[in-house]
This record gives sequence, structure tokens and C-alpha cells, in this order.
Amino acid sequence: MKNNLVLIVDDEQPIRYAFKKTLEPLKFTVIEAENGLDGVKISLEKEPSLIFLDVTMPEMNGLDALGKIRSQQPKIPIVIITGYGNMETAIKAMQLGAYDYLTKPLDIDKVRITTQRAIEMTQMKTKIDELQHELEQHKKTERTNLIGQHPKMQEIFKKIGVISTTPNTTNILILGETGTGKELVAKAIHESGQHPDQPFQAINCTVLPENLLESELFGHERGAFTGAINRKIGKFELAGEGTLFLDEIGDMSETLQKKLLRVTQERAFERLGGNEQIKLNARIIAATHINLDEAIKKGKFREDLYYRLNVFEMVLPNLKDKKEDIPLLVNYFLNKYCTEFGKNISGIASEVFSVLMEYDFPGNVRELENLIERAVALERSEILTTESFPPYILQSSNQESVDIPLRFKEFIPSKQFVIEAFEKKFLIERLKETRGNVSEAARISGIERQSLQRLMKKYNLQSEDFKK
Repeated sequence: MKNNLVLIVDDEQPIRYAFKKTLEPLKFTVIEAENGLDGVKISLEKEPSLIFLDVTMPEMNGLDALGKIRSQQPKIPIVIITGYGNMETAIKAMQLGAYDYLTKPLDIDKVRITTQRAIEMTQMKTKIDELQHELEQHKKTERTNLIGQHPKMQEIFKKIGVISTTPNTTNILILGETGTGKELVAKAIHESGQHPDQPFQAINCTVLPENLLESELFGHERGAFTGAINRKIGKFELAGEGTLFLDEIGDMSETLQKKLLRVTQERAFERLGGNEQIKLNARIIAATHINLDEAIKKGKFREDLYYRLNVFEMVLPNLKDKKEDIPLLVNYFLNKYCTEFGKNISGIASEVFSVLMEYDFPGNVRELENLIERAVALERSEILTTESFPPYILQSSNQESVDIPLRFKEFIPSKQFVIEAFEKKFLIERLKETRGNVSEAARISGIERQSLQRLMKKYNLQSEDFKK
């Protein structure tokens, strides 16, 4: 559909002219048809973003044309217009899938508002469809749990595809702040590689003392040290032809860095207390949140090891730099924890979603996941509300932005949610435009002043807030 293309189907030329003069100043391109048959044909050829369709016309009446267009192009919003505003026609039009219903003589302001809202609705539904498609694509490869449509994440996906064709001798270094999903990327590389059926062995280099970490990596023979009563197979060996993921490599001791360098050079190692040379068949993927360039300058990380590990480098973006992915991630985690906790939470309140979109997430994706897990565990209603989120999150937002609530089951908001979201957004725009002048805002909106005041009260909007 063309975002600025509006089709007017009416047998009265003055009506078509009125639409043209009304909508063209708003940067819409208006195309015309003088009967229902031509309207159906043009709608298929031009794919407009919105259609205004008269009911009483020669060749084919508007309701028949509506049915034809909806059957072939269900996503285009269609507004029925008629000079005979009876209940039966209105009901029939809405049953056939009309977006709205206007009666003649037409209110020009209402035409403008209806057009803008219908176009915004179409754009939002298109975005939701894209997100739904993205979500479905990830469901097909859910083993990786990697979700993202931001260009930076798309580049990560492309790199994973390139790396998957390389042999296990190609070492990989993943850089990124805590919580950005370094281990998930490592798993995706493993699962996309040439040996996905082989083991994925992961170890965090910060959780064990140096001697225990060395044993975990290399393994040991019986009697290698006090307490070594049996042979132990280490991670290098357990990984087979799969992947060994070394998380937080930047915190590894100098002694172990030296030993790891030798392993990467010779592609072989020995168990502690043993003499047998064991071939390393696994791919090594290292990751860290530390700036290794700075660590090298300070003498805390070996430069030669850095170059050995950094055959292929991947830098993961922070969540605050790819906020477009927050809706997908929220839906994924909502689905995940509803299933895990046996809850039936259908979505998330718009004010909460606005907060999440504004928050900078210093803990990145991991922090977002923890927040959704906590909220699902605490929530007692059918949608996630502010009651289930910690105060520091809610206090971080100015609560100004408006977004449609998410519904993970269908990923399509209810009609009422959509109406309210656009209603509030439209109201805020008019109040900003008039600097809080309620009477002027009501006039250009085409509604009564009292009606606008009721809406302001409904959405807790104060005219004083817009006078600056």
C-alpha cells in the first residue's frame, strides 16, 4: 500500500472534488473512481492506503464494492460515505469490514481526522505485522532465542551466517556489556555451525579460583594434586568437535592466559598431572565486557592472546541503542514466563510499555528479562500493570509517550486499545499545536469543547502542561 494514496469512489464529481481539495493540502495524493466497478479495479491496481466509498452508485453499489475489495485486499481501511444514513446500512457496512461510516453532507474536519487516523492505523498494523513475522521467524529457530530486527542485530545475524561456514580452528571474540546476550550469540554460532550435534561447553572465567578453573578447563589425572582422587575430563576435551565458550575472558589470570595462548597456538593440551597430548577439536569462542585494548595497555591482558582469539570479532549493541527490539523482546519474555508460571496474562498496559521504551536499561536485555519475569510472577490481573514493576523503573519515565499495548498471543492489540492510543496521541498533538487552548483544540479537532474536556480528563491531560 502507498502511504499517501487515497482513493475516492463516488459518482458525484463535486464530492470527489471536495475530497481532493481537503486532502491534498495534507500531502495526500487523491485518485478517483466514479462507480463501484471502477473503484474495485483501481484499488487492485493502485493499492491505496485508504478508500472512501459511496453507497449509492451505478454499475456496482458501494456495499458490493466493499465486499469485493475486502475479499481481495483485507488490509486497506475503507470508509463508507452515504447521503442516506440509516441504521441498516451502517450495520451492513461494519459487518462487511468497513473502517468507519460517514454521512453526507460531509464534515470536512471529520474527513481530515478520519483520514489521518485510518492512515496511522494502517501504518501501525503494518508495523505489527512485521513484528509478528519477525517473531514467527524466530519461533522457527527458537533454540537460539536470538531476537532482533534492529539493523545492528541484523548484522550480528549475518556474521553468524558467515562464521557458521568456517572450520572450528577459527576462534571468535564477542565483545559487549553485561546482559547483551554474549552467550546466546555463542550458542547461535554453535547451532548454526558444522557440528551442532556436538557439545556446547560454557564456563565463566570469574566464578572459580585460578587452580579450580585450570582443572575445569584442562582436566586432571588422578593424584595430580591433593584431592584429585579420580581422573577428571576438562572442558577442552568435553567439547569434542563442538564449542567451548569462555565467558569474561578479560578477567582470566595471567598464568591461565599464557596456557590458553599455547592451546590456541598448538591446538593441543595436556591434563594436569598428565603427559598425553590431547588434540583440541572444538571451536573457542571467548567473550568479555572489558575493554581489551585498555587492558592490554595496562598489562592486564596478553596482546598475543588477544590476536589469537580475535580471528573473528563481534560487538553486541546495548539495548538502549536498539530500542526498536524492545516490543519483540517483551513479547518473547512475556510468553516464556506465562508458560513457565502457568499464567494467562494477555498483554502489557500502554503506560508500562511507554516506560520500558524510555528506560535506558543499564543491565541490557538481561535486565529487561528479569523485569518481565518479576512482573509476570507478581501480576494478578490479565495484563502487566505498573503495580508489578519496581519503582525505579516507573520513576525513570516522564510518561509522555503513547504506545499500543502488546498482546503476545496474537501480537495484535484489541480495537479499544488501538482507539484509545490514537485518541490520546491525537489529543496531545492538538493541545501542543494550540499551546493548551482547549477551545481552539476542540475547533480544529471537529468536536465539542465539553467532549474534548472529557477526553482530557480521561487521559489525565492538563491544558497548563501545553502552554510553554
